[in-house]
Amino acid sequence: MMDFPFPPALRLLRWAIHGTFAVLLVIAIAGVVRSGGTALAVGGVLLGVLYGGGIVIEGRLPHFGGRTHLTLGRIWLVAITLGWAVLALHAPKFVWLAFPLFFAYLHLLPLAVALPGVAVLTAAAIAAAGWHEGGVHAPQVIGPSLGAAVATLMALVYKALYSESEQRRLLIDDLVRTRGMLVKAESDAARLAERERLAREIHDTLAQGMSSIILLLRAARRDLRVRPDDAEQRIAEAERAAQENLQEARNFVRALAPPALQQSSLIAALRRVSDSAAAGTTTRVRFEVSGTPVRLPAEYDVALLRIAQGALGNVGRHSGADNARVTLTYLDDMVVLDIYDDGRGFDPAAQPAPETPAPETPSPEIPRPETVGAETAGTGFGLRAMRDRVTLLGGALTVESVPGEGTAVVATLPLPHQAGEGEEDR
Repeated sequence: MMDFPFPPALRLLRWAIHGTFAVLLVIAIAGVVRSGGTALAVGGVLLGVLYGGGIVIEGRLPHFGGRTHLTLGRIWLVAITLGWAVLALHAPKFVWLAFPLFFAYLHLLPLAVALPGVAVLTAAAIAAAGWHEGGVHAPQVIGPSLGAAVATLMALVYKALYSESEQRRLLIDDLVRTRGMLVKAESDAARLAERERLAREIHDTLAQGMSSIILLLRAARRDLRVRPDDAEQRIAEAERAAQENLQEARNFVRALAPPALQQSSLIAALRRVSDSAAAGTTTRVRFEVSGTPVRLPAEYDVALLRIAQGALGNVGRHSGADNARVTLTYLDDMVVLDIYDDGRGFDPAAQPAPETPAPETPSPEIPRPETVGAETAGTGFGLRAMRDRVTLLGGALTVESVPGEGTAVVATLPLPHQAGEGEEDR
């Protein structure tokens, strides 16, 4: 009566038992009909209907489950047993229906109760057969006893198979849940990694560009009345920076390469970035290339360009330097990007000191970075973003600085084996 997800072999065994009951019942009904026992035949039909009704209820009401389902099954077993007892006392042909009932006892009752129940049912079958024969003989004892032994053995095998099947089902359920948890964990990790990547991109591009635009516009406003030509030049530079940042934002959506790298090489892009960084401040920025340029993977170009943008942004906003130098060096097994400035420097052990400016009197020509306002209060994210970029590519980032003696940021990336030769723009 209980509803479990049986494998095909166990389902076949169950239906074989039900089929055995049906065949024995049909044989018994046919025998009593030939003997003229119409009432007994009707009783046999009613017993078959009761038995079949239990099977239907088992399949149609799986939502009962647990103790309710088991209680209904045991009530059904009592009714079947009483019906069989009445028929077996009136016709010997019904005695053999005890064989499939053995399985029902062993299935629906605990083993400690089922075994005595099977013994009582076997004794009842032997007694009923002896009642009809006028005495108990060896065949009447051997038949039910052998049937009870076979049924018990098969029921024990059945329970062992069911236990193994249930353990396998639980294991599969656990594996499915674990796989779901792993998929969720991988999805969360990918989402966090993407957020971190976007944070680095925005910090090294849009945030740096906005800071440059603010510096240019404030310098233009200062020069608007005194030097209108210089102010016009600052406004044009701010407009160009705004257009570049707009293109960067569009590329985030389209997942394209940075605009500076789409139409030119890394060297040309670094040169333009260096020129743009010098345009909004009094800092003189010089760009140099050392060694023989080789073609780098796209992710190397993007990482080095972003590191240069971030470092030069820090120079413009925080260092107060008069001179800065960007050097791209190609060695036999690595490429090195070095950004050095002679500004105020900082203590690398203090975080987020790399992006926190110290007070200084602004130049009379162009407002110093600290005049930008709240934007100059760094968060320390810039250096961390640079370090994350080179770490993802197997490289290293070194920051050397002493208060009052400038800062050097060195990014080192190992050259991949497939690196080609000859960048066009050296």
